[in-house]
Amino acid sequence: MTDKKIPHSLPLSEAISIAAQAIGEVMSGRSLTEVLDELDPHERPIVQSLSFDALRKWVRSHEYIKEFIPKNPPPEVDHLLSIAIALFLNEITDGRGYAAHTIVDEAVSACADYDKTMYAKGLVNAVLRKVSLVVQPPEGERRFPPDPVPMFVPPWWRANLKRNYSKTWQSILFAQAKRAPLILRVNQKQYSREQYQALLSDVGIESHPIEELAGVKLSASLLLRNAVPVSELPGFYSGSVSVQDAGAQLAATLLSPQPGERILDACAAPGGKTAHLLELSDCEMVALEIDGERLGKISGNLDRLRLHSDKVQVLRGDASKASWWDGRLFDKILLDAPCSASGIVARHPDIPFLRREADIKSLQIKQRGILEQAWKMLKPDGLMLYVTCSVFPEEGEGQAHWFTAEHGNAVRLDAPGQILPTDISDGFYYALFKKNGP
Repeated sequence: MTDKKIPHSLPLSEAISIAAQAIGEVMSGRSLTEVLDELDPHERPIVQSLSFDALRKWVRSHEYIKEFIPKNPPPEVDHLLSIAIALFLNEITDGRGYAAHTIVDEAVSACADYDKTMYAKGLVNAVLRKVSLVVQPPEGERRFPPDPVPMFVPPWWRANLKRNYSKTWQSILFAQAKRAPLILRVNQKQYSREQYQALLSDVGIESHPIEELAGVKLSASLLLRNAVPVSELPGFYSGSVSVQDAGAQLAATLLSPQPGERILDACAAPGGKTAHLLELSDCEMVALEIDGERLGKISGNLDRLRLHSDKVQVLRGDASKASWWDGRLFDKILLDAPCSASGIVARHPDIPFLRREADIKSLQIKQRGILEQAWKMLKPDGLMLYVTCSVFPEEGEGQAHWFTAEHGNAVRLDAPGQILPTDISDGFYYALFKKNGP
C-alpha cells in the first residue's frame, strides 16, 4: 500500500508528539483552539488535523487501548496512542492517511520526541501492531469495518439529547463525529455568488451553492466538499470571501439590516456576523465584545473585508451591563449569546471534553442577563434576534419561552427555532422578537 499523505510541513512523528500533548491540555481543561493558537503557523494545520480526528474517534480508539493494555496507560501514552489509532481509522472511514507500517514507525519515533513517553516505545510498538492487524488486516484477509461509534460525549450530555431528541439523538452524534465541510460566505459587496463560483472554477476548486437552510434563503453560501487552505481561495486576503457555517449565515439574513439603521452585535467576536450585516447593508454598527483578545479578531476581520468606516464602532464591554452604552437606542440587536457550543462540535471536537453539566445553568443565567439588558436598549418596534450555537433546549426554546413570559411587549416573529446539525450546517437556535411599544 502506498501512503496517501495529508499535506503538511512538519515531520509526522513530531506532529504526533505535539498533537498528543495538545490532547493532554484539553484533558486538563484548556480549549483546543487556545492551544493551537500557541503553535507556529507551519505546525498548526497538521497538529489540528491529528488532534481533531483523535477527539472525534475517542470512543473507538479507547476500545482498542482497553483491549490491548490490561491497565490504563499513563495519560501521555494514552494520548499518543489515541492520535495513532485515529490515523488507522482514517484510512478505513475516509480512505485518506498513511500505510499501517508508517503509522507504527512514526508513532514509535514520536515517543522519543517527548521525555514523558520516551520509555514507552516498546509498548506503543506492540499495541499499534496489534491494532493495525484488526483495523488494516493483511491483503487477502477479510476486513471488518469499525462500528459506527460516535465521538465521546459525557453521560449527562447524552442523557439530555435522548430526553429531548428521542428519535434523532444518535443521528446528531453521528453528524458531529464527522469532519465539518468547508462553507464560504461570498462578500456580496465585491461579487455575486455566481461570479465567485466562476473564480473558484478558474483555479480548479469545485463549489456548490447552498440555496436555503431551515426555510431561509441564503444568497451568499457556498459548499466546498473538498476543503482547501484559505490561501488558495481567490481574493480571500482582499476580502472577497469568508469561511462561515451555513447555519451562522442565517443571522444577518433574518435580521435583514437596512441602510441607516443602528444595529448592535452584542457578543460580536470573532466578527463574522458583524461583517455579514455590513456586507448586506450600509448600516450603523456597534460591535461589542467583553474579551479584549477576541476584540482584536473583530477588527482584523473588518480590515480584511474592507468594511471599516466611520459608521462602525468596535467596543469592549459587557453586554449584560449598560456601562459602555451611550444611551442611544438601537433599531435592531443581534444577540449571539454565550452558550455551551453543543451545536458546533463537528468544528470543535474538544467541547464535550470541556463542558460540565453545571455549566448549563450558569450559562442560562448569563444569557438571561444579556437578554434583559439588550431589550432595554432596543427602540419600540425594533427587532432582537436571539441566537445560540447549542442543541440544548435549556439554552434555546426554554429561554425564548421565559423571555416572552417575562416581557409582555415581546412579540415572537417567524424564525427557524432549533436547527440540528447536518452535513451542511452546525446546530443553532434562532428566535426573533419585536418590541411592541416601550
